Amino acid sequence: MKAVILAGGSGTRLWPLSRYGLPKQFIKINGGKSLLCQTVERLAAVVPLRDIFVITNEDYQFHVQADLKAVSPSIENNIILEPVGRNTAPAIALVMKYCLEKAKCKKDEVILICPSDHIIQPVEKFAKYARQAEAAAKAGSIVTFGIKPDRPETGYGYIKKGGKAAGNGGVCKVEKFAEKPDLKTAGKYLKDGNYYWNSGMFAFTIKTMLAEFKAYAPEISRKMPATLAKMTADFKNMPSISIDYAVMEKSKKATVLPIDILWSDVGSWDSLPEVIRPDSDGNVKVGDVLALDTKRTIVMGEGRLISTIGLKDLIIVDTADALLIARRGQAQRVKEVVEMLKERKRKEVIEHTTTYRPWGSYTVLEEGQRYKIKRIVVKPAQKLSHQLHYHRSEHWIIVKGTARVTIGKTTSLVHENESTYVPKSTGHRLENPGKVPLEMIEVQNGEYVGEDDIIRFNDIYGRKNK
Repeated sequence: MKAVILAGGSGTRLWPLSRYGLPKQFIKINGGKSLLCQTVERLAAVVPLRDIFVITNEDYQFHVQADLKAVSPSIENNIILEPVGRNTAPAIALVMKYCLEKAKCKKDEVILICPSDHIIQPVEKFAKYARQAEAAAKAGSIVTFGIKPDRPETGYGYIKKGGKAAGNGGVCKVEKFAEKPDLKTAGKYLKDGNYYWNSGMFAFTIKTMLAEFKAYAPEISRKMPATLAKMTADFKNMPSISIDYAVMEKSKKATVLPIDILWSDVGSWDSLPEVIRPDSDGNVKVGDVLALDTKRTIVMGEGRLISTIGLKDLIIVDTADALLIARRGQAQRVKEVVEMLKERKRKEVIEHTTTYRPWGSYTVLEEGQRYKIKRIVVKPAQKLSHQLHYHRSEHWIIVKGTARVTIGKTTSLVHENESTYVPKSTGHRLENPGKVPLEMIEVQNGEYVGEDDIIRFNDIYGRKNK
């Protein structure tokens, strides 16, 4: 069995912590590891690490690579790249093509599909369910994982189970898929006892899914005989459709494995108490928080002290450049805020003040007309691209470590408490030759200080000019 993690989503329901440039799967919500890292470690209880792959888009390639390396350097290149986002049905088609061509799988190989941003515990129990699903998939089923509901939830789709599927253990036939219900309908589903939350996890053999694509998604199926390279090049012409709509709601082979386990897709701020234990007052506090006479309130901070007095049933999420305050129960409306920010072309929906790159990160400390000040961190043995800027000069002050600096045709070492100057329109490169992170302050000055004023001549990460 191969386990494939879907990691291309933008995760804006947890704005302002999750943004397009650093979506939910890469942030650390419930501890010191990202949700993607937790997913990889969970799947390692089911299959060997070498059999775990991640499909993502090109914008997130280096985030995925860093997370995979954090789990095990041996799998940092187990990445399947989508040129553009086209929803889960085309993504799964690309996964199957990759497995057949690159991983040398046979058509009877079982593929386990899991989202990258869910929290599931305990791992041992999940592994047991995954092996049940593998057995059912080998018998010809497309297995969905149905989560036993414990409340009338309106944020999830539902699966109604039918009778037992022949010879497949605890797997049942799917009677129907149901869209996200209103509260009254969700209450009826809970009382009925045969409805389960649709977790977005699947298990199937390549042979079975290829046949179902041919029967129910011919527009995708017609592209499957092509090579992986050709299919990738033509990926933008794939229909944007989910696997539920394309196949599952039509297939006679769809089954559901009911599972009783702690599961959350962390789909909104309202769901945070499911994954972080509230205190005795019902508050979830992350960061430097002082709560006085505060009840049933979620407070998440990144740096500065947050004090609350006399609050009840609120959500407060504070980041360096954006603050969200909402009433509990209204968190699903965050998507309305995100849409308004998109319409107004606000950068807060795209990026944080700290931006991560394959070589390290930079944080914008201050920005004004004709200037920008950054804190830059370069990981050991990494280097930025050889580049130039037409509209700005740069001053570099080394705070920690040693930098190898190339300006024009001159290369030199710059140490702590030393500085250097990069004139406009001059080719330059910054490297960290040392064994500790290089930290520096960069002061940009010029008529334009946008990130797109860059010409790359050489880049070890394969990035191109925007």
